[in-house]
Amino acid sequence: MAYPRSHSPETASAQYLRLQRAASRADIFPKLVAMQKQLRARHFAVFRIAGGGLPGKRKLICEMENWGPDDPGSVEAIINGYGELMLDHIETSLLPLAWTGTDHMSFVEAFEVTPLLRQLPSDMVPFSGLAFPVRLGAMGNGFIVFGAGSLSLSGDLVVEHHVLSCQIMTDLLALDERRTAPAETLSEREIACLQLAGDGRISEEIAENLGLSVHTINAYLGSATMKLDAVNRIQAIAKAIRLGFIH
Repeated sequence: MAYPRSHSPETASAQYLRLQRAASRADIFPKLVAMQKQLRARHFAVFRIAGGGLPGKRKLICEMENWGPDDPGSVEAIINGYGELMLDHIETSLLPLAWTGTDHMSFVEAFEVTPLLRQLPSDMVPFSGLAFPVRLGAMGNGFIVFGAGSLSLSGDLVVEHHVLSCQIMTDLLALDERRTAPAETLSEREIACLQLAGDGRISEEIAENLGLSVHTINAYLGSATMKLDAVNRIQAIAKAIRLGFIH
């Protein structure tokens, strides 16, 4: 699907947000608040899918939300009302989901972006909602959900915030992996070699760039691969990107 591009202030702001890599979960919360404001939503929630590899065991787990103590039932209402539909949907499609709530002023206005959305049954929860599915392989799958009295959506807004939702989930996965990674960290030389290898440079080119021998470069790449518990250089580069060591 070819997504439309825009140079609106909202898009520029979204692009800026996309450049900021999260170093901790504390960095993710303000990103979600900024997305919420751009969508003119009232609340957000981040759901991860647990038990993804076990038939009949999958469920949505809320990891972050800002409904707060004044409205503790809203997250549970989403899970009870739309949880099974969301779990089934992410297995076959990455189209965002939208629904209209039971409140008399609740509605979703998205006529121009109908092909980019799947409408869920209305009147399952009091508020309208928009859910962006993110699928990152065996781990890290889930949804970024925004709740509002009403939502007025454009194509650019939906696309940009789906991209941002993917970044949020990628950052969460990277932070999880970093917490479970071995205490031994990569050295500056190992990171430099991985970055150049990730840029498509072969060992000889990396050696020339860093003023080192090819043997030394291969040694750095080998030690980095072992530290990252990777099976080869390609997997080490991919894991280093996810963990935020290189870009």
